[in-house]
Amino acid sequence: MGSTDTTRTTPGTTADDQRETAVEEALGKLDLTAKVALLAGADMWSLPANEEIGLGRLVMSDGPAGVRGEQWGPADPSIAVPSPTALAATWDLDLVRRTGGLLAQEARRKGAHVVLAPTVNLHRSPRGGRHFEAYSEDPLLTGEIGAAMVQGIQAGGVGTTPKHWVANDSETDRYTIDVRADERTLRELYLAPFEAIVRKAHPWGLMAAYNRVGGHRMSEHDQLNNRVLREEWGFDGALVSDWTGARDTVGSVLGGLDIAMPGPATVYGEHLVAAVHDGRVPEPAVDELARRVLRLAARVGLLAAAPAAVPVTPAEIDGEALAREVAARSFTLVRNDGVLPLDPAPGSVALIGAAAEHARIGGGGSAQVFPARVVSPLEGLRSALPPSTALGFAVGADPSVHLAPLAAPVSAALLGADGGELATAELPDGSVRWLGRLPGGVGFAELRAVRVTGLLRPQTTGVHRLAIRGQGRFVLEVAGRTLFDGEVRYQGTDPAGAFLNPPEQVFELDLESTAPIEVTLRHILPAQSAFAGFGLVSFTLGHGAPVGTDDELIDEAVALAAAADVAVVVVATTEEVESEGVDRVGLALPGRQDELVQRVARVNPRTVVVVNSGAPVLMPWREQVAAVLLGWFPGQEAGAALGDVLLGVCEPGGRLPTTWPAEQADCPVWQVEPVDGRLDYREGLFVGYPAWQRRGTVAPAYWFGHGLGYTDWEYQGIEVRLLDAGPGDDPCAARAEAVVRVRNIGVRTGRETVQVYLVPDGSDRTRPDRRLAGFAVLRAAPDEVVEARVELPLRAFQTWGADGWTTRPGAYTVEAGRSAADARLTVPLELPAEG
Repeated sequence: MGSTDTTRTTPGTTADDQRETAVEEALGKLDLTAKVALLAGADMWSLPANEEIGLGRLVMSDGPAGVRGEQWGPADPSIAVPSPTALAATWDLDLVRRTGGLLAQEARRKGAHVVLAPTVNLHRSPRGGRHFEAYSEDPLLTGEIGAAMVQGIQAGGVGTTPKHWVANDSETDRYTIDVRADERTLRELYLAPFEAIVRKAHPWGLMAAYNRVGGHRMSEHDQLNNRVLREEWGFDGALVSDWTGARDTVGSVLGGLDIAMPGPATVYGEHLVAAVHDGRVPEPAVDELARRVLRLAARVGLLAAAPAAVPVTPAEIDGEALAREVAARSFTLVRNDGVLPLDPAPGSVALIGAAAEHARIGGGGSAQVFPARVVSPLEGLRSALPPSTALGFAVGADPSVHLAPLAAPVSAALLGADGGELATAELPDGSVRWLGRLPGGVGFAELRAVRVTGLLRPQTTGVHRLAIRGQGRFVLEVAGRTLFDGEVRYQGTDPAGAFLNPPEQVFELDLESTAPIEVTLRHILPAQSAFAGFGLVSFTLGHGAPVGTDDELIDEAVALAAAADVAVVVVATTEEVESEGVDRVGLALPGRQDELVQRVARVNPRTVVVVNSGAPVLMPWREQVAAVLLGWFPGQEAGAALGDVLLGVCEPGGRLPTTWPAEQADCPVWQVEPVDGRLDYREGLFVGYPAWQRRGTVAPAYWFGHGLGYTDWEYQGIEVRLLDAGPGDDPCAARAEAVVRVRNIGVRTGRETVQVYLVPDGSDRTRPDRRLAGFAVLRAAPDEVVEARVELPLRAFQTWGADGWTTRPGAYTVEAGRSAADARLTVPLELPAEG
């Protein structure tokens, strides 16, 4: 499970010494104003250059599921990899590192030096709106996947910022919420992934969360930022605020926040210079922040005389091929009565669901990227099935709340105060999104309006729908006729909501001809167009073709399924359900998708359901269908990977990184809304499968770790030996090793994820009944026996108390199995007392 860190030179080596020397020399040349200038964004995404010391402009980019770069829109496309939850479902650290290498490659291509990833908050509750962007409910799995991702990205010479430090596990009131958790809960759950990443992967950065913990903003948290993160764990990277998350000049400096983003207006700058001059902040504190920023710049190759941490660019990665591989490996088969894999040439297949035609590839918010192409399930199956197979498609039930952008190129004109054109831009569809930078070098102060014009080419006559999605004043014209001239207003409370989840207004257009028709949408900007101080233009011209009623669509799908040999139903959540900025109200699939599945299953016993979501959803029909395949948010190669898995070209390799409930009321942790500004983590350590097992009265639909493949495995034996504790107190060091032998007893080569759990003797009921202690992914041919060597870290045997970490000697049981509730082998282990 461990690996060698190739992204950090050993202290004392020539390259490391040269970097530190260059940092000190550069720092010595700067006066207070110049040092302070290093600590805040020059714009939306970058830190400023300084020619005097040979410092280049340092660019950051969002990147959990693809690297977007400095543009937020389809004009600069990115490789869209599967969502982080999907990546965690592979449980494959090598595959994660390779994916990190791809993200680094994408960052280099887009001129970015730091990727704002990975997200390593825990799946505390399935209601968390950014569930899809984080890895797991389990701290060990989260830490291992996160460390591998950091290693992969930084091996490509690009920095990382594991986020959101810490306890940003839900979205409601995220800017102000005060999370209250006892010290043990923080240490053993929420800090644990960050600690593992810092100790094992040595990230060059970290991102502070918006929220408070124990009454203190994370951007100002001296105890966690300076004492724990830096002094205790040895973190030597730069701590950057979440965007607009720095609120207080003195508190941020003394709390160890190195970089306040975005800029140029921040709590640093002139405010920090004044705080030093009047004695509120000692200048050596500023020096320490500037030193860490310069160290980050040196590591990514932006400081003269400092060798980059990775001087040689790694070999090029085929991004589309890797995205397809990761998606297939992440797909998690939770139920299969033998229908999968499909026959190589099924007679007829009914493909059903709106998400089969318009793939749901990722969640909403800052993780969103815009690929140059997306392979939908419909396209993927058309390519994968032989010509002899009849493939029919029906929408069935469309859960979409908003219309899709007009699927045609549009011309955008940026207009000044006199109505004249300042610049123009060609856009691939009806969405406009410019953040921090405008086309043609136009300044936000000059811009007064944006006009987009495109041709609607209707495929059918009838009632079409046009939509304005955005906030502010708009004028919508069709063939010179004004359909709307007025205000569209956002009703939410999240400051970023108007940008991430804007309102929509829909208008009907009855067309009697299929002749192309010109549509123009003009957006008149307010006097200051900005979000939290930086320039923003964001709106969409949407279009929807005529469709039948919901009843008609479902009836059509049921008829198609009844006549087919196999029915494949693709269901999905929507961007309104899973997005940054909002938590989920419930876990049911949106719209009438449950009804659709149930009716299809009644007429076709060979019904396969593909679920595209980043978080658990309720599946009341799961026992009524032949197979359930969790496809997560699979990225741009969604359909290609689905074809590979359904036809058996690839085995679904996923195992659940989070427990899926059967009923909403069964969820151990439901509360995500604060009360009087506070969110109390009263459940303590009992989150995820430990909570389900301790309660013991009801079982989930599918346990943490569960997943089926296309072959079968026999667990033949397990041996466990204690390892020398060794010098030092590294909690990531192995204290024991489990050797597990498994045999592939099926007829095809496959992969197995061997999971090892540590079970205390039960005398201390404050400890969970079992915890994941290690894992390994194996590959074996039919009848082949393979061994998994799984290290159990020292931390697995420790608990936090009044005296800090304590190793707990005594009797344990080591379990090897296929999920948290499916132990195939057990062996006792006696841990001797220290000393």
